[in-house]
Amino acid sequence: MQIAPLSAIGDGMDPGFGVYVHWPFCAAKCPYCDFNSHVRHQPVDQPRFVAAFLKEMAAVRALSGPRTVTSIFMGGGTPSLMDPRTVEAILDGIARHWHVPDGIEITMEANPSSVEATRFRGYRAAGVNRVSLGVQALNDRDLKFLGRLHDVENALKAIRLAREIFPRMSFDLIYARPNQTVEEWERELKEAVSYAVDHLSLYQLTIEEGTPFYGLHKAGKLVVPDGEQSAVLYEATQEITADIGMPAYEVSNHARPGAESRHNLTYWRYGDYAGIGPGAHGRLAIGSGKIATATERNPEAWLQRVEECGEGLVERELLDFEAQADELLLMGLRLREGVDLARWQTLSGRDPDPAREEFLIEHGFIERIGNSRLRCTPAGMLILDAVVADLAC
Repeated sequence: MQIAPLSAIGDGMDPGFGVYVHWPFCAAKCPYCDFNSHVRHQPVDQPRFVAAFLKEMAAVRALSGPRTVTSIFMGGGTPSLMDPRTVEAILDGIARHWHVPDGIEITMEANPSSVEATRFRGYRAAGVNRVSLGVQALNDRDLKFLGRLHDVENALKAIRLAREIFPRMSFDLIYARPNQTVEEWERELKEAVSYAVDHLSLYQLTIEEGTPFYGLHKAGKLVVPDGEQSAVLYEATQEITADIGMPAYEVSNHARPGAESRHNLTYWRYGDYAGIGPGAHGRLAIGSGKIATATERNPEAWLQRVEECGEGLVERELLDFEAQADELLLMGLRLREGVDLARWQTLSGRDPDPAREEFLIEHGFIERIGNSRLRCTPAGMLILDAVVADLAC
């Protein structure tokens, strides 16, 4: 089954309705990672977790009502630790609870160890048609530094296998690593684009509180590029990917036209999505409002809660229009296409502050696209958080 183009699913700017499934287990915890991931030294009872996923789906379906799914994403953690039969059962459950048309994007995150790569054919048979590989670096020294369990040889094997089996494939790289020069990154990125099919996710290394890297950084034992050097690395990234026809459509994501991640566009266009599994978040329209959902983060506590209560939800917050407007702005300005101003005005009940907008335009940080959209310029993307904060006031 091929992935239908966006135009076949709906309006190219339609946020859609996604389903996110979180598999929280990893073989090892990377020192930079602050995601909800957990290492277990005993085999995970996958049938028991599948039953809980299906039970929570029913509870979320009761909140969302009948919807047509435009994308499914299995993230983690490391979803490629799942047995293909587990994946098949989860996808079948989604199809029982919501309408899932043929050809929608169904993505699975995977780590490129040789053991997991052998499961790819099983995932494809289960219905997965897009894989996102956590490669992170293309030299063994930095893979070791990042705590990855694979080496470059295994990464390239996984990339080749993914290209052979799945209609679409993306992989991640982390840059702005300690002591990384622009010349080194340019060589690595040019090598990466030679392996890419239609999509790359390129993230700057960030030091997140609560991670091992945070402690090392705070103690002065881990030094990352400063703001100026990071900006140079970012600009080199934009230039190289644009030259080969994979420009940034979002701050850290690059694709050939039409190959953008349908699921992630749902987030960035502020669409609705159901979050299933330990630590999953969701946004669901309820009447004229929207609720933010979050589930219990600890896998075993989530499992017990679902088995006893039918769901793992620990947060169910009704977002007022102002909160929705802020989230729309925060997410939409990450995109090259920008924000739908009419939608933001409807939610916020106001126009952008003329003085703030004029200031940001004069300094080259934002621009209007006709009268209907507002977006960050490349310079504005470098200070995105500040731009969002200024416009939201």
